[in-house]
Amino acid sequence: MKWILGICLLVAASVAPLRAATLEEKVVEHTLKNGMKLLLVERHTSPTVSAWIRFRVGSVNERSDERGIAHLLEHMLFKGTTTLGTRDYAAEKPILDAIEAVGIQLIAEKARHTPGNTPKIAALEKQLVTLEAAASKYVVKDEFFELYSKHGGTGYNAFTSRDGTTYLINLPANKLELWAAIESDRLRNPVLREFYTERSVVMEERRRSYEADPESKLWETFLAASFLTHPYGQPTIGWMSDIENLTRTKAEQFLHNYYAPNNAIVAIVGDIDATRTIALVERYFGGIVPGKEPLPVTALEPPQGGERRIELVADAEPSLIVGFHKPAIGTPDDYVFDVITMILGTGRTSRFHKKLVVEQQLTSEIGVFDAPGHLYPNLFVINANTRSPHTIAEVEAAILAELELLKTVPVAARDLQRILNKMEYEEARRMGTNGGLARNLTEYEATTGSWRYMVKQRGIIATVTPADIQRVAATYFTRENRLVGTISKKGDNK
Repeated sequence: MKWILGICLLVAASVAPLRAATLEEKVVEHTLKNGMKLLLVERHTSPTVSAWIRFRVGSVNERSDERGIAHLLEHMLFKGTTTLGTRDYAAEKPILDAIEAVGIQLIAEKARHTPGNTPKIAALEKQLVTLEAAASKYVVKDEFFELYSKHGGTGYNAFTSRDGTTYLINLPANKLELWAAIESDRLRNPVLREFYTERSVVMEERRRSYEADPESKLWETFLAASFLTHPYGQPTIGWMSDIENLTRTKAEQFLHNYYAPNNAIVAIVGDIDATRTIALVERYFGGIVPGKEPLPVTALEPPQGGERRIELVADAEPSLIVGFHKPAIGTPDDYVFDVITMILGTGRTSRFHKKLVVEQQLTSEIGVFDAPGHLYPNLFVINANTRSPHTIAEVEAAILAELELLKTVPVAARDLQRILNKMEYEEARRMGTNGGLARNLTEYEATTGSWRYMVKQRGIIATVTPADIQRVAATYFTRENRLVGTISKKGDNK
């Protein structure tokens, strides 16, 4: 389910919720001449502010030789600038250049797969280690983090998705200029120091979180099998061979092309004065030169034409993923899928929870959500485990039976009203924190073209009829559009 219906609060709600009905009156929009979009909301209940920067570039925008680069850049942009994160950049830079020259040579030598070149590879690896040790003498670790923490900043973080990359921080309101100084410096003067060291960190992250974890491995394989043409099938972290061949030169080119003000959406929510905040952002960010806009993804995933099944045999508990291709966010049928998601999988009154978890006790938990992105046509996904002594086959059959009911039995009016009531509750919750609102503003502006989607969505969903649900279920929940992924336990022949 999209974040508008299921977003987890970043912290417990500690401020009065902002009513969706008044949101359009409270959001102040401003676009700098270089293209940076500002979304500001004044909330004076606490002397704090949340600042989110969302770049309109994610792993979906990578070329085949760049896979994993957006995620790696997320790591690298914490490393500092020409003035932060270094003791002496003038002395550090020549060593960084030498590291890059050796790193490129090492990648090229490994790619040759030439018999007998092991000594040359070993020599280059030794040279790289020596240079990295020399460069480390100039590094000031985590200086961004230390600066923010020293001045009361919390929640300093970032995340990369298929559709974009986001950096976020919560600060005392009187420290907003510190945020502007740090983040504008990061855009103007980034230095990707410790690149090959951090690349190794990401490779280990991949081993630990994907290759060694059966559920993550199944999910990754499931998505790859779901999208044979569209880049949504590629993992955001990249395949291991992709990461191994990334260079600082490629990363810098990607960075300078796309991490620019014209691709940035900034939401600042909290104890601010909108007019003074616009002037502050103009002063720090207004002179930054625009970059390139990411090209739209033109690849179209062709119809499957038949069910696809993925099995992973592992020493793990049985697990099941069922998916169906569906339209992108903001399309007419996507609103109907929002309703279907809530009917089937949102809360303890949902059909899956009542029937599969409580009554039949086939599974201890079941989730329903959209994945892996929202900008382009994606997947409606159902994920469940099994509860002993039941089998994956039983859980799958029960899920498909519930989907068939949506085609044949009209949803009751009281269930549709319950969904609208639930949405109103969720609207209040997601407005409960500055960070929750800042996240939604930046995400919806980026993925739908306007943050106002979050205002109009409930009104459109109120027009969804039982006949719409039956039509969408009959159109998309078909065998030829179905994907099934399972984990089977080793030694289990069932």
